[in-house]
Amino acid sequence: MDSLTNALEQALAIGGAAGVAVVDFRQRRVLGSLDRGSGLDMDKVAYGDSDVMRAKLYTLELLGYTPDSVEDILITLDTELHMIRPLPRLREGGIFIYLVLQRHHAQPLDEIRQQLRALEPLLEL
Repeated sequence: MDSLTNALEQALAIGGAAGVAVVDFRQRRVLGSLDRGSGLDMDKVAYGDSDVMRAKLYTLELLGYTPDSVEDILITLDTELHMIRPLPRLREGGIFIYLVLQRHHAQPLDEIRQQLRALEPLLEL
């Protein structure tokens, strides 16, 4: 099993996870994804949330923050949580994990963050 598949499977094992993707936001493409019935079109996820990452990094630069200061971007919907976790050490910071969680079944956010943080060293892209 390659490192990407292993990381995706571990992310999908997070409590409440419904879907996960690893995205290259510079190229706006999904490098890999797994789904547990979220129904999301991961190509649209890659395209749309690449713009979210770019906008946030641009804004941080305007404010004088470094790009690696972003731990995650959380989007809260009525029944879901969408978490974007940039992985700055991969491909000069152009990679992020996109995790979709069922809001009422999700683990506490600190636990989710800890588990996602542990995946980064496993990925070799």
